[in-house]
Amino acid sequence: MPGGNCQMKSKKNSSEKKKISGGKIKAVKELSELMKNNRTVLIASVKNLPASQFQEISKKLRGKAEVRVLKKNIIIRAIDETKNEDLKKIKEFVLDSTAVLFSDLDGFELASELLDNKSPAKAKIGQEAPNDIEIEAGPTDLVPGPAISELGALGIQIQIDKGKIVIKAPKIIVKKGEKISEGAAGLMNKLDIKPFSVGFAPICAFDSKEGKLYREIKIEREGTLVELKKSFSKSLAVAVQIGYFTSETIRFIIGKARMHEMVLEKFAETSGPENKSGEIAE
Repeated sequence: MPGGNCQMKSKKNSSEKKKISGGKIKAVKELSELMKNNRTVLIASVKNLPASQFQEISKKLRGKAEVRVLKKNIIIRAIDETKNEDLKKIKEFVLDSTAVLFSDLDGFELASELLDNKSPAKAKIGQEAPNDIEIEAGPTDLVPGPAISELGALGIQIQIDKGKIVIKAPKIIVKKGEKISEGAAGLMNKLDIKPFSVGFAPICAFDSKEGKLYREIKIEREGTLVELKKSFSKSLAVAVQIGYFTSETIRFIIGKARMHEMVLEKFAETSGPENKSGEIAE
């Protein structure tokens, strides 16, 4: 009987290993097919992302991208399975807390979707401030009590009005790059200030259509718009100067022509056979 039990346990362990192995093989195959059949393969960090927000973002991406979170070794095997040498360059960016997204959208367009789906998050002790965190002046819902000393400890000037604390002047309580203290984190939570945003953080993307790997994906809309406006102004001035006709330049070119016409009219008035003073013009 003892020998029989050992044999049964051995068979059981063997079958469990086969099941795990079979599951991995299936996962690798499915992932490999997704990599082959989609334009974009994007690697994003999901580190410290709460499960509830992960599910919410995944739902919002339905119809635009498919999201998979698997172990690092399975993702690496799937990449190798594609036999795509260009895609293999993406392996170095696969970390433990990463998601793989598959889509027919352009990599930067997909990254922009991820940016749109970020949500604000509360500050935690020890986190590094992404920007200067300022407490604005104005009324609060805080009542006098322990909150007074907490505000005072951070150098915030207050007054009491109708039983509520009013902040007299704005105050930066954490500068960009500094660690958030216990007092600062507690106060921000009480005032419902959420200085962080959480979501999928794009790391890199492979475009199978172009056969290119984009190693750094940064979407800075405000900065990009400023640069586009500057470039547009410069190119518009050059286009008007050389008389290049487009729907954007035509009114400026006509205006310029009108100015030249006015100058010529004045010149003609004083440059006829005889000017107003009665002298012969040269």
